[in-house]
Amino acid sequence: MRFSIWKKLVLAMGALAVLSGALAFGQKASTDESKRKAKTKVLPVYPDLAKRMNVAGKVKIEVVITPEGRVKSTRVVGGHPLLVQACEDAVKEWKFVAAPEETTQIVEFEFHPAG
Repeated sequence: MRFSIWKKLVLAMGALAVLSGALAFGQKASTDESKRKAKTKVLPVYPDLAKRMNVAGKVKIEVVITPEGRVKSTRVVGGHPLLVQACEDAVKEWKFVAAPEETTQIVEFEFHPAG
């Protein structure tokens, strides 16, 4: 029981850190509106090296979603190598609306360096 409370606290603090970092550097995420809606989204953390190098652009991730709404697997479709891991890590935390069957869709992230 105690572990569960700490785990939730750590996850909440991590989500707050991710959101604050994402807001500072202009990332956004989008999905095709004809696909399943995301109930909860975690924005990627802008990698420090990418920030220092002013790397910007889009990253596309193919996501396989279980009927329950969890991310089953991901595959990078395109994007800068310095950005893709952060996007994969973030989208694996997303939760989607339940559906009768497994679905696949593309999630797109966009990075804009500050300044």
